[in-house]
Amino acid sequence: MTVGAHDGAPRQRRDARRNRELLLGAAHEVFTEQGLDAPLDVIARRAGVGNATLYRHFPTRAALVDAVFRDSLTDTMDAGERARKAPDAWAGLTAYLEVVFATLAADRGTNDLMTTRLRGVDSLEAVHEHNRRTVDALLSRCADEGTVRPDVTTEDVLFALAALGRAVPALTAATAPDAWRRPLALLLAGLRPAPAAPPLPAPALTAAELGDALRELGPHRTRGADGEPDA
Repeated sequence: MTVGAHDGAPRQRRDARRNRELLLGAAHEVFTEQGLDAPLDVIARRAGVGNATLYRHFPTRAALVDAVFRDSLTDTMDAGERARKAPDAWAGLTAYLEVVFATLAADRGTNDLMTTRLRGVDSLEAVHEHNRRTVDALLSRCADEGTVRPDVTTEDVLFALAALGRAVPALTAATAPDAWRRPLALLLAGLRPAPAAPPLPAPALTAAELGDALRELGPHRTRGADGEPDA
């Protein structure tokens, strides 16, 4: 009896680790296909476990999202670091945004994360802040080099990128995987200085207003103040 009890604990731990890995794999697949609004019971079924097992490992949707995307979000931060070191600021900015948009087009879950504000996802806050600092630093350098119009703010660019990024999955699904390159090129062209360009209407968004706007972009089912998951 004692031997059996000792054998049981390691087996339970192995089963728990296996269930966690199954849930993470299934969640990544479902979030990629359907976005972060995907029902959690769909994830549990695909993993081959019950809802109770899912909630035991991940009590909130935010906890599951954080576990699924924490590592992959570092790729965007790495791209930002490379862009900041580019000798030419405009080349760094365009290269960085191409990496970001390629990611947004390939994965609906990451798209939801990068183009909105979701409370309770710790790794996401770090990525948003890193993205803001990257765009801000590159825009400042571009302004000094005369390669962007002087009245463009970081908030202008971040909101435009988020709004356009939200449309990327629909665009690529209806046309081609790299169809995002055309609207991104048009957006970047609008940042360039031009003698005949009229000044932008005032006022620009504040950082707080940008955060509010990004929250309203959705997905809305994941924004509860208590962070509890929807089934």
